Amino acid sequence: MRIVILGAGFGGLELSTRLSEEFGDDVDVVLIDKGEGFVFGFSKLDVMFGFTDAAHVLHRFEDCVKPGVRFVRAEVTAIDPVAKVVTTQAGTFEADILVVALGADLHPEMTPGLLEGGHEFYTVSGAFALRDVLHEFAGGRVLVGVTSTPFKCPPAPSETTLLVNDFLQHRGLREHSEVSLVMPLPLPIPPSPQASEAILTAFEQRGITWRPNTLVRALDPARKVAVLSDGGELPYDLFLGVPVHRAPAVVVDAGLTEDGWIPVDPLTLQTRFPGVYAVGDVTSVGTPKAGVFAEGQASVVASAIIATVHNAEPDAVYDGHGICYMEFGGQQIAKIDVTFQSGSRPVGWMEGPDVELAADKSTFGSDRIQRWFGRAWTGLDV
Repeated sequence: MRIVILGAGFGGLELSTRLSEEFGDDVDVVLIDKGEGFVFGFSKLDVMFGFTDAAHVLHRFEDCVKPGVRFVRAEVTAIDPVAKVVTTQAGTFEADILVVALGADLHPEMTPGLLEGGHEFYTVSGAFALRDVLHEFAGGRVLVGVTSTPFKCPPAPSETTLLVNDFLQHRGLREHSEVSLVMPLPLPIPPSPQASEAILTAFEQRGITWRPNTLVRALDPARKVAVLSDGGELPYDLFLGVPVHRAPAVVVDAGLTEDGWIPVDPLTLQTRFPGVYAVGDVTSVGTPKAGVFAEGQASVVASAIIATVHNAEPDAVYDGHGICYMEFGGQQIAKIDVTFQSGSRPVGWMEGPDVELAADKSTFGSDRIQRWFGRAWTGLDV
C-alpha cells in the first residue's frame, strides 16, 4: 500500500504518525512538504511579541523519523487526482491513496498597499519579521485588520489585538496609542457567545476599538489610512493585517476545487475522486481553518485507511470538534471549545481566561511535538 500525503502541517503530521503507529514498515507512506519545518500558529505570536526566539519554535522535518514514513522536502508542481500521481521538484510519486493537506496559501500582495504600507502576521516569515518592527515602534495608532474571508484561526486577530495592547502597556506606550480591530465577523468568535462576550468585555476594559462586519480592502500608504469595505477609512501608524487566503494553485490546476476550495464528504473527508482525501485548510468541509480541525480530520482519514488495509468497513466519522487557546494578555489564557457538525448550528464554550491554563496550552504543544517528532519540547524559551 502506497500512501502519499501532501503537506506536513497538523493534518499531515497526525496522519503519518497514526499510520506509522498502526503499520510500521508494512506500508509505504510518503510525506511531502516544501518547508524546512513545522511551527505552531501560537508560536508565531510568541516570537512576534518577544516571548521566545525563532529557532526555538521551528521543528525541523528532518528530525521527524518514523517507521514506514519517508519525508520528502519538495514543492508539489502537479497533481493527477484520477491516476493519483504527484509530480514534485524531487520526482514523481504514485499512490494507492492520496491525501491532500496543503493548507491555504497567503497572498498579502492581493490587498492594494499592504506590502508597501503595512505588515502581515499570518505567515511565519511575516510574524517573525514583526518582532523588530514592534520593538522599534514608538507608539501611535495600531490597526489590526482582516482583508478577506475565509481566514485561518478566527480568534487570532482578537488575540493579536489584546497582545498588542499588553505589549504597548509594558513599554509605557499605551497612554498615547490607539488600538483597533477590524473584522468581517459579527462577533469575535460567533460559535461561542461566551467567548465573544469575554473578548468584547476585554476590549472595552482596555479601550480597544472593535469594528465588526467590516473588511480592510486596501491601504493608502501615502496618507496612512486603511480603506474599508463599507466605504469608510481608518488612519493608522502601524497596520497588522490578515492577508488574503487562497487554495494553492497546484490544487486548483488539478481540478480538485469548487468555489475556491476542495469539497469533501463532511463525515469521511473523501473527495469526488476515488482514493483521494483532503483535510485541513484546503477544504470547504465547514469547520474553521485551524490546525486542530485538520488534526481531527486526519484522524478520521487514518481510520479509513487502516480499515482499507485490513479489508474492513470504515466506521469513524468526523465530528467537527476542536479546541484552541487564546491569550488575553497579562498571562491570562482562555480555552475555547467548539463543535461544527454537518447539518447543525455550531456550538462552543470557553474556560478561563486565567493563568492556570498556561500549563494546558504548554501541554497541548509539547504532547504533539513528542508524538509527531519523538522528542520533548518545553513550548517557550523561558
